[in-house]
Amino acid sequence: MRLSPSPLLLALLPLLATAAPATDDTDAQAQKITRLAPVQATAGDVTPRDAGVNAWGNAPLQDTPATISTVGRQQIDDRQIRTLSELAREDAALGDNYAPVGYYQNIAIRGYPLDLATGYRINGLAATGEQLVALEDKQQVQVLKGLAGLAAGVMEPGGVVNFISKRPADVRTLTLGTDAQGSRYAALDVGRWLTPTFGVRANLAWDDAHAYVQHADGRRNFYALAADWRIAPQTTLEVDANHQASAQRSASGYMLLGGTQLPANPDPEAMLGYQPWQQPVAIHSTNSSARLQHAFNDDWQLRLAVGRSRSVIDDNVAFAYGCFYAPQCASAAPGNFFAPNGDYDIYDYRSPDDTRVGDHARASLDGRIGDGWLRHELSAGMSVFHRTITRRPYVYDYVGTANIGSAPPVFAPSPNQPGSPVLRFDSWQRSLFAQDRMRLGEQWQLLVGANLVHMDERAWKSSGTLVRNTRLNQLLPQAAVLWQPAAALTAYASYSEGLSLGKEAPFWTSNDGEFLAPRHSRQVEAGLHYRWQDALDLNASLFRIRQPWQFAQPDTSSAGFTFVQHGEEVHSGLELSANGRLTDNLGATASVALIRARAQGTGTPAYEGHQLANVPLLRSSLHLDYRLPMLPQLSLLGGWRHASSNPATASGQVRADAYHVFDAGLRYSGQWNQRDVVLQLGVDNLFNHAYWRDTGSSDGDSYLFPGAPRQVRMSLSVAL
Repeated sequence: MRLSPSPLLLALLPLLATAAPATDDTDAQAQKITRLAPVQATAGDVTPRDAGVNAWGNAPLQDTPATISTVGRQQIDDRQIRTLSELAREDAALGDNYAPVGYYQNIAIRGYPLDLATGYRINGLAATGEQLVALEDKQQVQVLKGLAGLAAGVMEPGGVVNFISKRPADVRTLTLGTDAQGSRYAALDVGRWLTPTFGVRANLAWDDAHAYVQHADGRRNFYALAADWRIAPQTTLEVDANHQASAQRSASGYMLLGGTQLPANPDPEAMLGYQPWQQPVAIHSTNSSARLQHAFNDDWQLRLAVGRSRSVIDDNVAFAYGCFYAPQCASAAPGNFFAPNGDYDIYDYRSPDDTRVGDHARASLDGRIGDGWLRHELSAGMSVFHRTITRRPYVYDYVGTANIGSAPPVFAPSPNQPGSPVLRFDSWQRSLFAQDRMRLGEQWQLLVGANLVHMDERAWKSSGTLVRNTRLNQLLPQAAVLWQPAAALTAYASYSEGLSLGKEAPFWTSNDGEFLAPRHSRQVEAGLHYRWQDALDLNASLFRIRQPWQFAQPDTSSAGFTFVQHGEEVHSGLELSANGRLTDNLGATASVALIRARAQGTGTPAYEGHQLANVPLLRSSLHLDYRLPMLPQLSLLGGWRHASSNPATASGQVRADAYHVFDAGLRYSGQWNQRDVVLQLGVDNLFNHAYWRDTGSSDGDSYLFPGAPRQVRMSLSVAL
């Protein structure tokens, strides 16, 4: 890959040149490659930088009545994680939900797919989910599991993912990477405190990716800048901005054959529907934020935060979908699945300038009252979130039919062109929130809070026809009790309520395009946090989440289905995790999620009494890091991922098989030419096991994505 110097890189060269030389012992130590301690999922000593991700106030996670897992920088580097789908492997409660290669991806937490508008955060502020979130400038990723109505207002009940940016530090690190396909990767991390009160940090990355899927090679450029200004001893301003441009052909997912059978022996390297004229999906995303913290005194603090997230997608794909035009489909199968013999239709889909913009502002006042047996920790504030979607009338035209057993013929693209941009969605979400954490002596805490949400949303068709106008006010309470008999042990029980948007009826239902009412969710959770000898975090939680169920119900309409809200889906589960160091030389990150997801009261018996689609009953994840005693610079890495059989239909009659996937790796940390270096080799899917990693849905349709074959990757990081 040829890397041409960018203006931003040229601007950073003076910063590199003026960084302190390595001759001074103190500065040399600061220049070493920064590595976090082993990842501490639900770690008790990690405090979020902003209250936006933590629904229970600005308290240490040991004092949080919820499960919050953390993927640290070292874990990201050791696994060489680049995508959201790869990040989801790190915690058993997470899973893919429509995560194609070459496209923005989505995941599910506790079986609930995240809302792309509010399910992802950068430094506590909402980020558009329709982007490839870069990890080069992130210090850690926090996953808050379960309802967080006090923090997010309108969101899916599974939880939120919060990406936390690196802060200024005296660091200069160059990372180079490649893989067995010949990809080329380079990243630069450089920062410095220019004065005792002002520091900057920049991260740049160039990626020329050779994907394991044929014809899906891609490229991306990423630029990020962070600055901290200690305006006064009691006032700090943090500013972040990043921009990424990527281009990669998107790989279509498989579909059930005839709606009743999994494709046999799917080829994970094949691009279904590939056409030579198919252009890459281009995504340009920009995220910026500023956060001001001011302490009036030791007891009271003001927090202000504002951010914008913008993503522009040029969507281009020769899309493999259904079999409406296949001969076998007319009499033997529904059109929104592949034909029983493996035939599928190919559509020329083009939707340029698909623009998603989210503006988020948040203000909170946090303080303490009392210092005796009864102490109050108060938090109150407001949040305003504005999201718009502007799209052109897209091209979605049938061009031909192919079969999954052979390379598709070449068809002529559609001569039609997309129309002019039209505002399709405009949403305002305003909320007022308040919480009181009452400390009753040294062992008990009682938390009560509420969020008053006002939602005003409108949605239009491309013709300008208004299809939804939603206005509502909803009070979302939450409460919790914590018992801490010892500093290392916390037991808690909590209750929360949340609100999520209603879904849109798929085109193949009788009420195509109709938006259903927002859904009111409720959750109860009980759990334990225990820190063993300050080295190992043990966590356990039991939860139950209830949400009205919206689904395509079979009926006697001409379409055969109508999209309705009837009954509810209930997710009940047990989560266990152990994270930290088992011995001085052995670190472990382990998690188990047992989730029973059921629909009830739906009026459709075939959809009840079994696990819901794309929610395996059991998931587990284990990663080990063993430092060789005789050669402490060398560490052996190993991993194991497991999922039980995964339903692929609403009736539960078709299931993807259970799978076990093993990973391995090596890490060497040492010095070369008096410079600190880290060399890493990783092998994902060591035994090249074939499996279905995702049976999720998008816009009401179900897709199947095979897991990646064996992947070998290597990276070298050097302290400059």
